Order: sequence, then structure tokens, then C-alpha cells
Amino acid sequence: MPRIVLLPGDGIGPEVTEAAVSVLRVAAARFQIPLEFETQPIGARALRDGLPALPTSTLAACQMADAVLLGAVGDPEFDRAPRDARPETGLLQLRKALGLYANLRPAKVWPGLESSGPFLPDRIASTDMLVVRELGGGLYYGEPRGLDSSGTAVNTLRYSAGEVERVAEVAFRLARARGRKVTSVDKANVLETSQLWRSTVERVAARYPDVTLDHLYVDACAMLLVLDPRRFDVVLTENLFGDILSDEAGAIAGSLGLLPSASLGSGPGLYEPVHGSAPTLAGRDVANPIGAIASAALLLRHSLHHEAGASAIESAIGAVLAAGLRTADLAPAGSASLGCAAMAEAIAARIS
Repeated sequence: MPRIVLLPGDGIGPEVTEAAVSVLRVAAARFQIPLEFETQPIGARALRDGLPALPTSTLAACQMADAVLLGAVGDPEFDRAPRDARPETGLLQLRKALGLYANLRPAKVWPGLESSGPFLPDRIASTDMLVVRELGGGLYYGEPRGLDSSGTAVNTLRYSAGEVERVAEVAFRLARARGRKVTSVDKANVLETSQLWRSTVERVAARYPDVTLDHLYVDACAMLLVLDPRRFDVVLTENLFGDILSDEAGAIAGSLGLLPSASLGSGPGLYEPVHGSAPTLAGRDVANPIGAIASAALLLRHSLHHEAGASAIESAIGAVLAAGLRTADLAPAGSASLGCAAMAEAIAARIS
């Protein structure tokens, strides 16, 4: 029986995780997918219990799981703590320990949400892109790094050809399945790591003659995401650029609360909404659970290889949004909205 480890984490993490699990259980029942769940602490939740941000028992459970579903990590209480004692460090350690190197971040404008953000509806309608972000290298992991008492800080941007090649393979395989193209994003005009990135991506592209490849500098890509988001299909980029660009894509979609992610590699897949822990919203039943619910759909697709279950969840999300149901982050000012739990119930009802 597939075993799913739940890491609710901090802030709104427990609420959106509970919502996602409730929908996942309904989909599993409909398609007769046997699932077993186990909950473990991570982040500030673990630190408050006197444990590391990634407890040994949590890591062991995740390594033995078929997939991991995470809510969010982070709490202002620990913002001034040493790096090793911050909640976010637990997530970085987990990604590294599970061998995760390809972060998939779909961003689409759902029908009915074209006017939810600040963009002209006819400019963003039908946008449907996938950001493939390298997850195991770059500035977030490079050594040496540190901040010394003299006021000097160092971070190291480091990539190997092998790290670039493996994530590029993921991007090109997905682009082939989608039948369109890859846009590789770098800063090859000034960074040697980006020059390596570009040459390696071109070498991988030669193995996929049916997939179109183009290159953009990251600043140009950021501009075009706003001006012409429909030009993008699969966006392939390094760790820091992918972190920033996928959040920008969230604004186009209407809210970060809509965006799911899947982190894939040599171990169990890790699935989480793109948004943070939003501690000011915690416990108020106002968080948007759709990013977490859509992450559960990605879990079914990529870890359990159950396309019917994944598609059923995504179709249900589309149905409730097309029907005009909105959480507070999507509702026009002064209009009615659903809470986190009620939105999950509405989506589950469309599945069952």
C-alpha cells in the first residue's frame, strides 16, 4: 500500500494540508487507490519541541515513503536565529537528503480567473506554463557561504554539467509530452555558470529534435512573463531564477495560493504548494487550499502514476472556479468567499 508522509509544518500549512488530504482521500476512494498516511513534524513545529528543523525521525519516515506532502515552513519567531536553527533549513535539508533536483511548478490561468489579478484579461487568458526549476544546486547550496562579524557575506553560485543535464532531461521529456517547446533562462552574458548552463542545455536539446528550444536572459524573461505570458510552455532555469520567476507566474495566475509544485529526483517525490506559511492567516480558515490540493494531484500523477485520479482533482478545481466559487484571495472586494475547509469540500464534491 502506498505510504504518504504528511509534513503539515507551520502557519497555514496544517490547514491546507488537511484540505488536500480530504480531497485526496475522496479521489482515492473513487479510483480505489489504497493509501496510508503518516504525519511528522518539520520546521518551526519541530524547533518548538526542542528538535532540529528536520528531525531524524522525520527524515527516516520520508526516505521510506512513496511520496511526501508538505504544507509550509517558516515563522517570524525564528527569523533572527542562526541559519541551522531556522525552519527553512529543514526544508533545504530534506530536499538534499531525498536527492530532489527537478522542481515542477505549473502556472495556468484557470477559466473564470482572467480578471482576478492586475493584468488585462485578454493578455493572460489561456496561459498554461510549467516552470522546471533546478533544485539541488546554485546559490542555495553552494559552498563556501557565510556572514562574518566584519560585515562581509559570501554565497557561492556553483553548477556542474551533470546537475544541469539531469534537470534539462526532465524539462525536455515534459515538453515532448506537452508537444511544444522549452525556454531556457540564464544570465549567460555575465555568469560563467550560465554559460555552462546554456551549452549543456543545447547538448540535451540535440537529443530532442522534436522539441523547440529558445534562450532568454532572466531579466528579459521576467519582463515577457508580464507582457506576453502565453508565449511560454516549459521554462527551464536554475534554482534562484526559478524561485523568483515561478512566484511572478503566480501573480499572473491570480494568486500564489493557486500554485502547486512537485520536486522529483532519485528518492520519493516531495509535493507542496508554492506559497509560504503566511502566519498572519493561520487558524482563521481563510487560506486558499487549491495549491495544496493541486499538489496532491501532482503526487498522484508523478509518484503513484495514476493519471485518472490526478486529472479528476484538477477537473474538480476547474469546475468550482468556473462556477464562481472563490477563497478570500480571489474574491472581488466586498463579495462572498469560501473558507479553506469549505473550498476543499466543494472540490471533493465534484470528484465524488
